[in-house]
Amino acid sequence: MNGPGEARGREGGPAGLDRREVARRTQRVLNRGRWGNPDVLLVDAPQGPVVLKDFAPRRSLVRRFWGPWLLTREELAYRRLAGMAAVPRLIGRLDAQALVLEYRPGILLSRSLRGVLPETFLVELEESIREMHRRGVVHLDLRHRSNVLACAEGHPVLLDFASALRLDPERWPARWLLRLLASVDRRALEKWRVRLQPPRETAPRLL
Repeated sequence: MNGPGEARGREGGPAGLDRREVARRTQRVLNRGRWGNPDVLLVDAPQGPVVLKDFAPRRSLVRRFWGPWLLTREELAYRRLAGMAAVPRLIGRLDAQALVLEYRPGILLSRSLRGVLPETFLVELEESIREMHRRGVVHLDLRHRSNVLACAEGHPVLLDFASALRLDPERWPARWLLRLLASVDRRALEKWRVRLQPPRETAPRLL
């Protein structure tokens, strides 16, 4: 069994992809990365659409060292969160430079969705963040509007764990740090609560 960061770019790789198939099956670029970030591609894999986070186009030092290190951190975060409804499924590593993830389409959160999303959306978002913290993962970038989506059924989807940290909630120093850093995610939740929660109806004032 291949571990994190090991090359899997041969035929029969994750989602039936290899480098040649990626070049042939890429549908569109979801995000063009800068010098230290991956390109994010939507790829029509044999098993269905997937997302590929790919450092292969970057310069040598980023491609050989920085990129694989970041992808391994992100891969381990996805492994720890496996089975969570709000988190895309990790499919695997294409090779040292690329990570393959389940494609979870959705819409960006904005004030225009206030009163449109199901009332349970914010409850599910809070529960998902709490479960993430229980598993020892802090996201740290949930304020970014591209990292929290609403799927077509009205459920939250959490994306992009490149900045996430994994901590051991059973050990004291890590448990203390987890509580401290979790406040960053809770503040992000409050931001979305303010933007999405319908205003409370107030009783008319009597003159």
